[in-house]
Amino acid sequence: MQLIILIIAVVVGIFVFFYFVPINLWITARFSGVKINLFELVFMRIRKVPPRIIVESLITAHKAGLSEITSQELETHYLAGGHVPSVIKALISADKANINLSFKQATAIDLAGRDVFEAVQISVNPKVINTPSVAAVAADGIQLIAKARVTVRANIQQLVGGAGEDTILARVGEGIVTSIGSAHSHKEVLENPDKISKLVLQRGLDAGTAFEILSIDIADVDVGANIGAKLQIDQANADLKVAEAKAEERRAMAVAEEQEMKAKSQEARAKVIEAEAEIPKAMAEAFRSGNLGIMDYYKMQNIQADTDMRESISGSGDGSKGSSGKQNRGQQGEDR
Repeated sequence: MQLIILIIAVVVGIFVFFYFVPINLWITARFSGVKINLFELVFMRIRKVPPRIIVESLITAHKAGLSEITSQELETHYLAGGHVPSVIKALISADKANINLSFKQATAIDLAGRDVFEAVQISVNPKVINTPSVAAVAADGIQLIAKARVTVRANIQQLVGGAGEDTILARVGEGIVTSIGSAHSHKEVLENPDKISKLVLQRGLDAGTAFEILSIDIADVDVGANIGAKLQIDQANADLKVAEAKAEERRAMAVAEEQEMKAKSQEARAKVIEAEAEIPKAMAEAFRSGNLGIMDYYKMQNIQADTDMRESISGSGDGSKGSSGKQNRGQQGEDR
């Protein structure tokens, strides 16, 4: 039993020893011409840095002629959260393409969250960015929809702190809108679409970005809607609604005035009826007080009848009123 435990302990000890002391990596580095101390590899294990990544990156850089890079620099970049293999590949690509890129710049770009190897590739092989459809309106009110292809090259010096592709697209779209809007007619743009690219390039849209604009090519220009006519129609509809509202307001005021006049007329009529109702009372009071006699009343009736007859003859009164006057005179004759 003790022998088995001893064997297990020896096996575990061997595995632990070779884990913390990667002799195979040290031998590979030595035969590849990379000078690295075995204790450095042990300390990398203790600091939780994968020795294989550091050793393989050092070997790759040494074989590519970048012998000035040290293991301490790679280890520091790894502990800072960087991608060591990507930085080494970017440095090798930049060196082969005669691009001035130092190890410090490469690590700064990598830690900034950009793919430094892809940036070097774009710097060597320019990238084409297709803009979305940009709609703009010329001075004659016709809408144009343009698409452009922007050829950009990575600016290594501006990768840290420089704006990205979204800023390039936004600026190019703004330039297209400005160029189309300054045209007097949409036909000018359709005849010479290269004017848009020339005007946009003159604005220096790549300032402060991580890219250098090489060219802007207008891929397609389509005619959209007649915005000017639509605006005029909308304005006419708005004016019509305003006129209808004012007409409705005047009609409502006229109806209100008519109702007010009717109310006043009814009030005056009520006052007349009220006054006529007081006449019999006044006559009765005159009879009681002796101020009015029977003969006076008859004379007054005869005068009223004569007046009705004259109005009937002259046409100022209606026929019924004239006939009633005759009936009154006939009645008065019988009374006499």
